[in-house]
Amino acid sequence: MFKKMTLAALAATAMLFTGAAANAEYPEKPVEFIVPWAPGDLEDVLTRMIAEDFQKKYGSPAAVVNKPGGGGGPFPGAVHVANAGADGYTIGSFVIGVPTVGPKIGIPELAPNPFEPLGIFLTYPFVIVAGENAPYDDIAGLAKHAQSNDVALGHFGAPLVPTQVTKALAKAKGFNFASDAAFDSLDCNTLASGDVDVMNTTIQLVLPCLDKVKVLASIGSERISLTPNTPTVAEIEPSLNIALWNGLFVNKDTPADVREKIIAVAKETMASERAQKLAKETGAGVYWQDAAASTAQIEKDIATQGVIADLLK
Repeated sequence: MFKKMTLAALAATAMLFTGAAANAEYPEKPVEFIVPWAPGDLEDVLTRMIAEDFQKKYGSPAAVVNKPGGGGGPFPGAVHVANAGADGYTIGSFVIGVPTVGPKIGIPELAPNPFEPLGIFLTYPFVIVAGENAPYDDIAGLAKHAQSNDVALGHFGAPLVPTQVTKALAKAKGFNFASDAAFDSLDCNTLASGDVDVMNTTIQLVLPCLDKVKVLASIGSERISLTPNTPTVAEIEPSLNIALWNGLFVNKDTPADVREKIIAVAKETMASERAQKLAKETGAGVYWQDAAASTAQIEKDIATQGVIADLLK
């Protein structure tokens, strides 16, 4: 009898602990925010703010993990998130290209799109820049120069939106870049090294030398506050009206209550004084756009990319 009671008690205890584990409240273990770029750019800085606030709010370790693609853009990092499961412990901090381009370029883990947005939080002040000694000051001058000179373009990845926009703008203006190459980082040193003549990058990465580069255009529909006299690509060529943004993404099967906890922190972070201070210092758009509006934005951007693809044929 005693043996039977003991076994019954052990079974009941095991069921109790199993039920507790199954109903454990998120987050109960460390959370990773995957930034598929090297440290230092705006998405990295803002995602680190979110991770810090997440840890403070919920008392669970949270950290940014940088997974630059080595010329593969954000897609290796996105694959890591796709393979991590739908439990909210691996969150992607992704640029526009992950949901709009990723499913179309033959990466099995990204097709069909495995992600859903929690929200978009950043519009990059993305720029097309040249070195201070370049013999042109704007896109028209670059187009004229490129008619009889080779011009090398530096970018973050051939299929990414900024690269496609830059190449489409060149074609609309009657020229092509003689060569192009992908880099994990495009900063002051990239131009100074002479590896490229022109590059598309975020203004954050060239802030230290902003007075020593020529900003030829910004990508998006609104001029950047730090370069108010520089026209946007959309002003120069209206069919190329697309902005570069970054958002938080999770696997589609991630539970709603988990999503809500991540969103609650990110929304508060973007409204914080330190995040808005960064916006003023860099000319970036820092805000919180909810999941429904972000989904609609992605659909609109896919349509615009279709226009760009047609122009590049």
